[in-house]
Amino acid sequence: MDTLITGIETADYSGIRFWIWAIVGFCLILLIRFGLNEGLKRLVSNERTRLFLTTILNWLTFFAVIIYLFTYFSRTSFIYQTLFVFGDTDITIFLVLTILFSLVLAVKISNAIRSYILPTVYEKYGLDRGVQASMNTFFHYTIITIAILIAFSSIGFNLTSFTVFASVLGVGIGFGLQNVMSNFISGLIILFERPIKVGDRIIIDGTIADVEEIKLRATVVRTRMHERMIIPNSYFLEEKFVNRSYADTRLRIAVGVGVSYGSDVMLVKRLLKEAVIELREESWPNILSDPEPRVFFEEFGESSLDFTVWFWIDTQSEEREFRIPSDLRFKIFEKFDQHDISIPFPQRDIHVKSTH
Repeated sequence: MDTLITGIETADYSGIRFWIWAIVGFCLILLIRFGLNEGLKRLVSNERTRLFLTTILNWLTFFAVIIYLFTYFSRTSFIYQTLFVFGDTDITIFLVLTILFSLVLAVKISNAIRSYILPTVYEKYGLDRGVQASMNTFFHYTIITIAILIAFSSIGFNLTSFTVFASVLGVGIGFGLQNVMSNFISGLIILFERPIKVGDRIIIDGTIADVEEIKLRATVVRTRMHERMIIPNSYFLEEKFVNRSYADTRLRIAVGVGVSYGSDVMLVKRLLKEAVIELREESWPNILSDPEPRVFFEEFGESSLDFTVWFWIDTQSEEREFRIPSDLRFKIFEKFDQHDISIPFPQRDIHVKSTH
């Protein structure tokens, strides 16, 4: 009996000591990380460089903690205990943790490359925002897929076990996941064929919106009211929509104005052109000189002679698309006032007949 009690006390003491040393090692790693971080703050004055080095330090700390935990707990038996069996593979805590670690590592590597390496490549070759977004998305999912396959194969996971899962998934797709897979395939086609790209201005059912993000299942667009619309990717391959930025980022803007009957129409034409040119020289260099502004005598209205002036701006943006026409109307009103050209309002003549 005394021997049994002594054995239990020894086992309890060993277990407590095991966890104490585990906590001590973990705290030691964090303490080293804190010391190095304080050293960076004192030695590195450049904020961007310090931020980059701090990111590297956080990575190293994370990996050191993971490696330490794997090494330390590898002496225990529970980490290799089977949770369940998937096909011919025993799923253990070690296997799950390894896969999670691989995914985190893949995401970290992907984010680092997209933040620090790919922007340099984009800048060197002058790639636009749409190409950059497509390459970032494709690169991110490629890295994660490769990491998962490498993790599975390196720990002895039988990939043929996925055949059962694939067959079940196939049945699910056949009955209930057609739309999901359709949007997924459409997302891949959009990334390569690029009927739309990030930064494009599109019109969907009369709503003007800017493409913000193209995901594998849906596309996020922002309306002029700063509302976000989530649109399935299949929409852009099956439905009609307008892409203002597809081949040319320039935008033609038309501003209409009516003048009273009896006005000098040639003077009106000249003043409208001058208004556009003066606005470009004074405050909006985004207005293009080529093509030059054009003035059209639209029609003889009920109360006015109707004119429209066309002009082009270099790129589309919410600010330019709405502020430039507004500023031009102010300029036209000012010039018409200087030359005594009136802008009429609708009038009706009422004739009253007496029956007596």
